Amino acid sequence: MGMLVDGTWQTENHFPTDTGGEFQRKPTTFRGTITADGSSGFPAVAGRYHLYVSYACPWAHRTLIVRALRGLEDVISVSVVDPFMGKDGWHFSEYAGSIPDSVLGKELLREVYVQADPTFTGRVTVPVLFDKEQGVIVNNESTEIIRMLNDAFGPSLARNADVNLAPPDLRSASDAMRDQIYNRFNNGVYRSGFARTQSAYERAVADVFDVLDEMEAILATQRYLVSDTRMTEADICAFGTLVRFDPVYVGHFKCNVRRIADYEHLPSYLRDIYQSPGVAETVNMRHIKEHYYRSHESVNPTGIVPVGPEFDLDAPHGRG
Repeated sequence: MGMLVDGTWQTENHFPTDTGGEFQRKPTTFRGTITADGSSGFPAVAGRYHLYVSYACPWAHRTLIVRALRGLEDVISVSVVDPFMGKDGWHFSEYAGSIPDSVLGKELLREVYVQADPTFTGRVTVPVLFDKEQGVIVNNESTEIIRMLNDAFGPSLARNADVNLAPPDLRSASDAMRDQIYNRFNNGVYRSGFARTQSAYERAVADVFDVLDEMEAILATQRYLVSDTRMTEADICAFGTLVRFDPVYVGHFKCNVRRIADYEHLPSYLRDIYQSPGVAETVNMRHIKEHYYRSHESVNPTGIVPVGPEFDLDAPHGRG
C-alpha cells in the first residue's frame, strides 16, 4: 500500500488502521464539479473529460455503470488500469481488458496525480475524472462523479438522457439509502478484510450482515431499494459490493456468515441489475478476482486466485 507525500511516493506494509485495528479509509481530495452551464469552470461538453478506472474497484465500477446506463461512452473516454496493484500502486499495461493512458501516456496512475498537482499528498485512488483541456483532476470521489454523469450531461450529450438515477422524487431517499449502506456495507467488507484485531473484524462483519438482512427485507416487497419501479444511485452503489461478494468478500475478506446465494431475494436483485442494458459489459470478473487475491499480500500471501464459485448472472431474475 502506498501514497504520495508532497508528490513523492511512499510505501507501507499494511493498509491504514486506527489504534483499535480498524481499517481507516482516507477521504478523497479532488472535489470539483462538472455543470451543464459551465458555471463551475468545468462545462459538460463531449470529448473534454477522461475517466481513469479499475474494473476491480467497486467505487470506480459505479462510474462505469452510470456512464453506460446514460449512454456517455462516446462523450467521456476511459483508461483501465492493470488489475494487479503492487508496490507502485495502480499501473497501466497490456493485460487483457486494460486500456492504457491515452491522455498523458503515463505508466503509473500516481503520475497522473502528480501531473495534476506536483505537491499532492494522499492516496492514489480510482476513479479519477480528468479534464483534458485544463490538465487537472476534476474529482476523485465516486458518489460525486456519478451524480455529475447523471445530472450534467443532458439530451444533446447522453444517448439515454431519459435515464435518471437521481430523480427529484426519489433523490432524498436514494441519498439516504446510499449513506446508510456506505460504511457498514460498501466499506464494511474492507473493514472486515483489513482489520488487524479480532474485535475490529467482528464489528465490521456484524455491520455487513445487518445491511444485507435489511436489504433482503426491503427487496422482499419491492423491486429496488427505494422504489418498486425505478433503479436509483443507491442500487448502483449496492451492486458493486454485491457482485463481488461471493467471489471475493466471502473468502478473501472473511465475510462468511452467509453468501448472497443463501438469501431468497438478493440473488435475483443482483441479476436484475446485472442484466440492465450496458451493465454486464462493465463487470470483469477476471480483473476483480486477480486484483483482490493477488494484490493483498497481507491477506492472501500465496497470491493464489480461486477458481470458483460458479454462479450464473444471466439466469432469469423474475423481478420485472
